[in-house]
Amino acid sequence: MAVTGLIMVGFLLMHMYGNLKVFLGAEAFDHYAHWLKGDILYPLVPSGWFIWIFRAFMLAAIVLHAFSAWHLASRARAARGTKYVNRASIQETYSARTMRWGGVILAAFLVFHLLQFTAQVIKTGWGADAGPYEMFVVSFQQWWLVLAYLLWMITVCMHVRHGFWSAFATLGANTSAASRRVWNALAYAVAVLLFVGFMIAPVAVLFGVVK
Repeated sequence: MAVTGLIMVGFLLMHMYGNLKVFLGAEAFDHYAHWLKGDILYPLVPSGWFIWIFRAFMLAAIVLHAFSAWHLASRARAARGTKYVNRASIQETYSARTMRWGGVILAAFLVFHLLQFTAQVIKTGWGADAGPYEMFVVSFQQWWLVLAYLLWMITVCMHVRHGFWSAFATLGANTSAASRRVWNALAYAVAVLLFVGFMIAPVAVLFGVVK
């Protein structure tokens, strides 16, 4: 669960960086979007194959992450035994208490996001011939979509904040009070970076900074 979680955090950071190219204009953003589906790793792999390999890799990470969550929850219930055991939370943050439901919410919005921008089944205001830049801008000119994206990013960053810290604790980095403070600070820093990095472009579109 720790390894797959960190893989997804890495993906989020890359995706965030790519989204920021919207500030460079339509040509730069569309070039980047088409490059992702084109000749990455060519001729090591045939043209256009990288994106499918990458998608398969990320899908495997998501499935393994979800399975790990289910497996750990099952073990926790089995270890708890009777329902009369005291279940009071001790030194547990809100992010930690909502990790399971947060994961479900993230999965649901991820499906919507993929149907919107990848499969292009859900068209939020743009036509069938729209390019990546136009799809991004037209979508986030709508306040309700920016609000939905905001709520999703809050959930993402809460999940990342606890998950990032937990992952490194699981991998053996939580060795002292000082290291716990360091990793906790890094977890907050990554969560804040992702929130600002993902939200700045939609907000800029909504307020007409990006057109």
